[in-house]
Amino acid sequence: MKKLIRIILMIPVLYLLILPFFLSASVNSKPCSRISVNIIDSSDYHFVTKRQLLNLVYDNGGSIIGKPVKSIKVADIEGRINNLRELKEAEVYTSIDGTLHVYINQRNPVMRVMPAEGGDFFIDEDGFVFRRRNLYSPRLHIVEGNINITPAMLDSVGILDTIIKNTILKDVFHFVSYIDGNSFWAAQIDQIYVDGQNEIDLIPRVGNHTIHLGTFENYRDKLKNLGAFYDKVLPEVGWNKYSVINLEFRDQIVCRKRL
Repeated sequence: MKKLIRIILMIPVLYLLILPFFLSASVNSKPCSRISVNIIDSSDYHFVTKRQLLNLVYDNGGSIIGKPVKSIKVADIEGRINNLRELKEAEVYTSIDGTLHVYINQRNPVMRVMPAEGGDFFIDEDGFVFRRRNLYSPRLHIVEGNINITPAMLDSVGILDTIIKNTILKDVFHFVSYIDGNSFWAAQIDQIYVDGQNEIDLIPRVGNHTIHLGTFENYRDKLKNLGAFYDKVLPEVGWNKYSVINLEFRDQIVCRKRL
């Protein structure tokens, strides 16, 4: 009797052990029924398209619909898609119904960089650099001038990586992160220009003037002083009276009148 009970109790255990192998064999023998492409934030960013991803899935090998799931090289497909630097994450897998799922998460850019020596790049919230490849450009702070994008940055090293020396680009990144945390400055500051002495000019969206920041030293205090100037002075004299608002000197604002 005890032996019989033992056998009965073993049946569910054996079933649970065998079931995954049965399901795996069943799934692998199924033909691929469809390809599902899920692009996260596709309404906000358009760095990649469904057609581009499907081309990487097929890899010039024709359609895989109808082919056995076991013959699909999922890891190879995922590797090809992950080579797109515009993507933060890519995952490819098959489900029990024979669907090949392609899930991607695009990078979230915070600024667009156009060095004086040429090139057009985006930098995302993690300090990752990637080239602008198509005509699409999200509304971002534009950084121009004396900026150096190194081959290492375009390979695999982010600008925040410890092996990257303290550069003006890293300072710009921290500055942009700060102003993006303030709704007023995020909306007001449009372009950031770095001159040959690594001094900074800001181009605002409102007001026909240039803001000379000088260096990034004490930039929070400089912006605080500029905010007070915007609140108390410009409404009285007019937003277009000055051509340059100079914040370079500590606790001073020096303005140049428009001629």
